[in-house]
Amino acid sequence: MKFRLFILLQALVVVVFAQSGKDQIKLTDMLRIKQASNIQLSVDGKTAFFTLTSIEPETDKKWEYQFQSQLWAVNTDGLSSPRQLTSSKEGSAQFALSPDSRQIVFIRNIDSKPQLFLLAMNGGEAFQLTRSKYGVSSPRWSPDGKQIVYLDNIPWKNLANDSLLNAAHSLPGWSAERPGLTDNSFLNNSKQDPNPDGSINEARAWLQQNEKDKKAKVINRLQFQEESVTNGDLSVSQVFLITASPGAIPRQLTTGFNSYSNPQFISDTQIMVNGEADESVHPDRNLAMGIYTLQTDGSGLKPFLVKKDYNYIGAAVSASGKWIAVQHGPVSYLSIPALAILPTGGTEKDLITIPADRDKGNVSWKGDEQVYATTASNGGTVLIQYDLKTKKVQTMGTPNEGIGSFSIAGNTMAYVKTTISNPFEIYTADQYAKSEKRITGFNEDWLKTKLLVQPEKNSFVNEKGQSIEYWVMKPGGYATGKKYPLLLEIHGGPTAMWGPGESTMWHEFQFWCAKGYGVVYCNPRGSGGYGNDLLKSNVNDWGNGPMGDVLTALDKAVAQGWADTSRLFVTGGSYAGYLVAYILGHDKRFKAACSQRGVYDLRTFFGEGNAWRLVPNYFGGYPWEKPTKDILERESPISYVQNIFTPLIIFHGENDLRTGVISSEQLYKSLKVLGRPVEYVRHPGATHEITRSGNNRQRMDQMLRTWEFFERFR
Repeated sequence: MKFRLFILLQALVVVVFAQSGKDQIKLTDMLRIKQASNIQLSVDGKTAFFTLTSIEPETDKKWEYQFQSQLWAVNTDGLSSPRQLTSSKEGSAQFALSPDSRQIVFIRNIDSKPQLFLLAMNGGEAFQLTRSKYGVSSPRWSPDGKQIVYLDNIPWKNLANDSLLNAAHSLPGWSAERPGLTDNSFLNNSKQDPNPDGSINEARAWLQQNEKDKKAKVINRLQFQEESVTNGDLSVSQVFLITASPGAIPRQLTTGFNSYSNPQFISDTQIMVNGEADESVHPDRNLAMGIYTLQTDGSGLKPFLVKKDYNYIGAAVSASGKWIAVQHGPVSYLSIPALAILPTGGTEKDLITIPADRDKGNVSWKGDEQVYATTASNGGTVLIQYDLKTKKVQTMGTPNEGIGSFSIAGNTMAYVKTTISNPFEIYTADQYAKSEKRITGFNEDWLKTKLLVQPEKNSFVNEKGQSIEYWVMKPGGYATGKKYPLLLEIHGGPTAMWGPGESTMWHEFQFWCAKGYGVVYCNPRGSGGYGNDLLKSNVNDWGNGPMGDVLTALDKAVAQGWADTSRLFVTGGSYAGYLVAYILGHDKRFKAACSQRGVYDLRTFFGEGNAWRLVPNYFGGYPWEKPTKDILERESPISYVQNIFTPLIIFHGENDLRTGVISSEQLYKSLKVLGRPVEYVRHPGATHEITRSGNNRQRMDQMLRTWEFFERFR
């Protein structure tokens, strides 16, 4: 008996040693994460095709790494290893599997222009299908597998003068909004000789040549800010069709200056596309999208679901083309589109709404009987299924995990899932997400050696009676009785949502825990994933209300007793960068803070950021209107800059035009003049997406630099 007890104790010691001997997550582990996405099942359900994105070192540049996406496949029985289908350094993206699963069409960049390539599953190299001088996107197969519909993305000034794509040299029906010019005839100066000393038309031709040669950038657009550059031009996406065979000649199906998206077949002879709802209105002012249908010979373009100031988006056609699922709702940043179905020959009156008060994505069909979609909910992403016969909605999955891309064939479902133990792997299950089995292990081997911290879910009721969920992660290697620094992480949006099933913060949260910090994060009022009421509850209240929610979550975490209240830190990006600065102007509890790519003056944000429509949507007007001006001043962190004494590091991408850089300069300069402890970091070339899809060296720099800054005050 004593011997058996000794053996048992010895085994327990080995287990404890093995767990405590695991390595902490490192900064550079972000480079090891492989992300599966865009999963598509073969028609028999036996093979899952997908895109795998990895981060690879650049051979000729030390400390530089690039994202690379390639096509892969894996048998759904899980009995064999995944196999790589493409390997070109240009990568592979936006693939679509043919209906018989014998071919894949995908996008690859050639001379900086995305082109269609075709890959046969019976072997051989992929061959180039298109040679567009502008670049293509969004390929989809016809039901018979013989044709592919896609989009060609053409600058509108080029389209006006392209004799092949616009033989009639037609002009937009909307005004280009050039002061003093009553029509768009200025576009047709291509045959005029440029001459700065000539006639007005020759002078205009010379000026246009300067624009073409990038010597001048003339801006008359309202939405002239892109993610990284200002742009006075815009592109028009036209629909093309091509036979899936070498040497095929594309056929243009649409003309004019309406820009189309999401092309797909209803039948072998009919296509459905999204398009702008009002062709007489400039695209920058025409926010409503409708659905149009046309024939594969280019004839019969007509509206199917089109209404003024109303969106019909994210449509998906059922297997036989009998039904269409579509999301619809008013044009607004602050509404959750409804998901509905209707017959392909129906009208708006025939819409059958599916009850689901959450944001939906990846809408798809199983046959003609069930509609599936992913939906963000309570910190995770679950699947919903609507059955046309029973008219019931079934939820599959758990908010503790996150289902991304998925595909269904027969009784087999395959999907990518994020868990705390592994951020991106492929699983299979039946059509009801039961009998789950993981069939890939791209991140498994290196994660086996890592100590991962599990978040603990909690909630409280705020002063508005809303239930606010929050999560607490203890430091890696946590020991009872010891005090630890605690970091409050805040999400952006403000309509984003965090939780165990949200993959973008997986590494950052684990990194901070590995560095000995506790982490607390929550979904305050205004977050997505909780329905319309919570989503809209920060209208005219970007500051005080959300601040109260995130600080309450912090207080609740502190009340657990292990956090050192003299070592509290806070960080966040985008809207959360805004909220960090707002909090610092009203609260002095933090030892140090980090504000990333934020907005600090809502009045200037209207002019400097391409997300400027958040101003009228949330605050009801514009900066020159007195009631709105007063609200913007009240809600702007810069209005309280004199109250900020907390050491602050400010990050902004040099080319970030989503929030703009001016107010970050204003915040930094103001604090510097006031003599406050502040450091300002600009990342050259970086956009608003720096921490997600940006330069990997800069992604690491921002995270490591934040930790180094906090350590100065820890």
